[in-house]
Amino acid sequence: MSEINILGEAYKNAKYKATGHGPRNVQVLKDALMEIDEELESEMYGKGKVIDDFQEKMAKYLGKESSVFFPSGTMAQQIALRIWCDQKGIKKVAYHPLSHLEIHEEDGLKKLHHIQTILLADKERVIELEDVMGLDEEISCLLIELPQREIGGQLPDYKTLEDISAYCKQKGIKLHLDGARLFEILQYYQKSAAEICSLFDSVYVSFYKGIGGIAGAILAGDKTFTVESKIWKRRHGGDLISLYPYILSADYYFEQRVGKMSQYYQEAKEFARCFNQCHGVSTKPLEPVSNMFHVHFEAPKEEMEVILAAIYEETGIGLTSYVREVTQTTSYYEVSIGDLYSQIPKEDLRKVFLLLDEKMKTIKIL
Repeated sequence: MSEINILGEAYKNAKYKATGHGPRNVQVLKDALMEIDEELESEMYGKGKVIDDFQEKMAKYLGKESSVFFPSGTMAQQIALRIWCDQKGIKKVAYHPLSHLEIHEEDGLKKLHHIQTILLADKERVIELEDVMGLDEEISCLLIELPQREIGGQLPDYKTLEDISAYCKQKGIKLHLDGARLFEILQYYQKSAAEICSLFDSVYVSFYKGIGGIAGAILAGDKTFTVESKIWKRRHGGDLISLYPYILSADYYFEQRVGKMSQYYQEAKEFARCFNQCHGVSTKPLEPVSNMFHVHFEAPKEEMEVILAAIYEETGIGLTSYVREVTQTTSYYEVSIGDLYSQIPKEDLRKVFLLLDEKMKTIKIL
């Protein structure tokens, strides 16, 4: 077995997995379709009862006038920003330096829509009101991601969100929410989805991340905005002849898991405390603000792969299938708590952290 694959193989063979909801295989779809009436008709090209009912349901949940189901969040968000730029006549938007649009979409916003981007705030922290007020260029839209995934799922204070929203309204700047993990932060803010979304002109949510569906997203806003988004959806090829497998799985797992987000959040805090008690290990943030956080090791990636693989083999518990390099002497991975965490016997989990602490104490960094 090559050294590159040692951690992934050990993780695959572990009896228990600490993160996520389980394997992303065809069973995810089978479970979602199990109780569906076989006579239920598919929607076609974005029209029909299946899609209409779900869009209406999510618009109500998010407190918006209307919503549109998209096959991907990448498509939905680029379209949202394009609409706001066209409306104001200024092809400039602002967002965090580690926004998904900036680092994971091959410059789609710039190449497809010719929109200029302004990066706000230092990449290691969230956007604050001062960053927005300090803009020296006129923009059409500000995008805020809640939580900010690439820095461990950090969140701004709720008062900060309110102040940014008020400032944007005053300046005529549209505010868009990258709420890929919106459901996961409601417990921390102690707000409903509708309350948070009321601060934003448009909202995107994902149904395959914390919810665990196959794929798909909702883009919500006022009626004028969503009507325009449907036109752009067609232009992007997003109106497949049928999207019902995505819609039905999104609806099924939304109902299954949105009520468990508080549980996942509490479990994430418990899990993080265990890491922070180990030598040479810390979490970012120190106390999670959602069901996700990053675990940082004061050890090289290659050494951590060997250590973690040995722990999996001894305990039967897999923490992660990968570790990423930060520097030559440090590494990290991302945690996202789902259904699987609660299945691990607590005594077995304690053994994992005793072993991790012991092994981290033996590391010598040159």
